[in-house]
Amino acid sequence: MKGFRTALAVTCLAFGWLAGCNDYNYSIQYNTGATLTNLSPSGLPAGSGDFVLTVNASQFNGFVCSTANSGGNSSNTGVSVIQWNGTKLASPQCVDTTTMYVTVPGDLISKPGTAYVNTLTPQSGTGNNGLSNTLGFQIYGTPNPVPTITSVTPDSTQPCGTSCGNVAVTITVTGTDFLPSSNNGGSVVTLSDLLTPHQQPAALTITSLSETEIKAVIPGTFLANADTATIQVVNPPNGLCTQPSCLPLVGGGASDNSFCFVIGTGPGGICPTTAQETPAISQDGRYVAYASQQNQANQILLRDTCLGIANGCTPTTQVVSTGPDGTAGNADSHNAVMTPDGRFVAFSSAATNLVQGTPPGRQVYLRDTCIGADKSCSPSTMLISTDASGALNGTEGILPSISTSGRFVAFVALTRSSAEKPAVSSRALAVQSAPNSGLRQVFVRDTCLGASNCTPKTTRISMIPGDSPTIGSKPGGPAISGLAKELALNDARSATSFTPTVAVDDGVFLAATKPQ
Repeated sequence: MKGFRTALAVTCLAFGWLAGCNDYNYSIQYNTGATLTNLSPSGLPAGSGDFVLTVNASQFNGFVCSTANSGGNSSNTGVSVIQWNGTKLASPQCVDTTTMYVTVPGDLISKPGTAYVNTLTPQSGTGNNGLSNTLGFQIYGTPNPVPTITSVTPDSTQPCGTSCGNVAVTITVTGTDFLPSSNNGGSVVTLSDLLTPHQQPAALTITSLSETEIKAVIPGTFLANADTATIQVVNPPNGLCTQPSCLPLVGGGASDNSFCFVIGTGPGGICPTTAQETPAISQDGRYVAYASQQNQANQILLRDTCLGIANGCTPTTQVVSTGPDGTAGNADSHNAVMTPDGRFVAFSSAATNLVQGTPPGRQVYLRDTCIGADKSCSPSTMLISTDASGALNGTEGILPSISTSGRFVAFVALTRSSAEKPAVSSRALAVQSAPNSGLRQVFVRDTCLGASNCTPKTTRISMIPGDSPTIGSKPGGPAISGLAKELALNDARSATSFTPTVAVDDGVFLAATKPQ
């Protein structure tokens, strides 16, 4: 029995010693406070002055923070506090069980860097330290400038074909606001190859860099084929920036202007500005049609990527907006669409050399590339926005949509306003006085491709005339179904109006293509 009492005393002493260790915080501690989810704002420029910081959490564990406790401070029992780099901020305000906010003194963000924010709920037991996780608050420096390019020298070279292994061209880019360095890196020179427009711009190797001049190397891998590349300078943001909302605070970005570097023939210099368009892609992803600047005119190109072809295929690019002799269009082409097999490509173009006798203004064309056809097929281009009865006299055609087989093409015809002076021909005068004058109208062209005993014809689908020259607030064209049995049209309440049959959403309707 005596031995048992001795053992019990030793055991009690041991527990007492361990308890003492806990009292002096020598035991293992765990973060048992709130789980913070975000800070608002998450960053500010240095020197911004006092600001209100909102802290959101999944729950402030250990304390029920509610509007009844609003105005609580660090002296209240059980009130969570906000710490800035380990220092308590005075008088946190509690909105609810997941939100607190506090005023941060401006002197805490006087210099660029990162501050670490966490919350602390008073300790409530052994091993519970009441600390939350930590979130970083970015203090940005002066916003980086956006660079400007004034020249690129040289701005052209000849293709190197299959002998590009040791070929490279060093270009000198001059301009302003280039950054040799910042707290997030220096300026980068990028090259965008128009033959592969869906790849990210490539960063070129820089050999020297100052505030007004950059020397960079274009490797031979970009110089094999005739092409036009775009050169830009990109400045990094000043400080970590992962959300669009912080971009104005940190500056940087791509140069407002870009320069063309020509591989082959054609002028270099400042690249014309071209609005980005949605490319068209074949069902298997192998073929991509897109708009691209070529020798100062926007052309429709078709890229064979060889995707899914294991052997015997070399990626190639061909110009689709061409005339009978293979000459590229002499004016801009836009809005390419294609059949799922990549054979037929429809587009709108202002060129006058694609089809003989083309009317002036933008028109819709269909190009048979002969992809997948037998050897008797010859690539050809036909005019789509035409009508033997004269209903399309004096109009322009835009925004085509194509059926799966390529036989049917829907498009928008821009007719003159009835208030305008009519054309001189009697037929055009009759058209101008018709109910559908002065509007955007939707037509479907039956080309008779693949059909026998068929006469090509054009049918107007928009049935109810309106009085607006635009399609409401949602400009756009028709979308024809694969079998050409239905059309989806935009905004039945405005100029392109028709008899709606199925509502797709508030502004898009489905209509039957059967003529009324």
